[in-house]
Amino acid sequence: MARADAGNGGRRKSVPIWPTLKPPVPRAAMPRHVAIIMDGNGRWARQRGLVRIRGHEAGVEAVRDVVRYCGQTHVQALTLYAFSTENWQRPRKEVQYLMRLLKRYLVEELDELHANKVRLTSIGGVHRLPGDVLSCLEKAQTHTAGNSGLTLCLALSYGSHEELLDAARDLSAQAARGDLAPERIDAAAVEAALHSAGIPPVDLLIRTAGERRVSNFLLWQACDAFFHVTDTCWPNFRRADVAEAIHALAAAPSDVEPR
Repeated sequence: MARADAGNGGRRKSVPIWPTLKPPVPRAAMPRHVAIIMDGNGRWARQRGLVRIRGHEAGVEAVRDVVRYCGQTHVQALTLYAFSTENWQRPRKEVQYLMRLLKRYLVEELDELHANKVRLTSIGGVHRLPGDVLSCLEKAQTHTAGNSGLTLCLALSYGSHEELLDAARDLSAQAARGDLAPERIDAAAVEAALHSAGIPPVDLLIRTAGERRVSNFLLWQACDAFFHVTDTCWPNFRRADVAEAIHALAAAPSDVEPR
């Protein structure tokens, strides 16, 4: 990869510039929006006799490679299920470590994401994140807001039920104020009220580690998505696995009208 200098608090550092890659299938068959349930970090660590946090740590490299590949093949949007509302119930030390890992990613990857025109955004109850983590997230989102390449959406403290409830409350409030007639609440109005407003519907939903559940993830946005499950645990997941899922999507019969 070519490299370019990027500013970092007054210092300069070299960041890789991603070369464009030929997509794995014809451009017309490429998904616009890929969403991934990143599962299997704990299993990966357990299989190696390691503590769970080592699996989370190893998963960062998978994130890095998948983000780069989606950017290089001009996928429009990539949503990663990084932390669910249920994850708050995990042991306190594990949650604290996950928050530190998220903060480190946001700080260390920001220059590379920005240099490659990635727009970082998020969905979920991010107000629940620790203050320092939320500050890094907001800084990264503001810094990359004008970018026109891949939209990287992190689902953080996210649950689809909660998102749909938020949308229902928002639409109800608009109707109560007289800003929106109840009979005008249609699919477009709901989509505009979702956390993911402005991001296209999910075409390809991938889950790693063999589970066949959607786990309260993008229930509205992925209602027509092709669901691809792989036995590969997240820390071992790489761009070749993304390409395999895209090939499966392209080969699958579809009764959904093209958008």
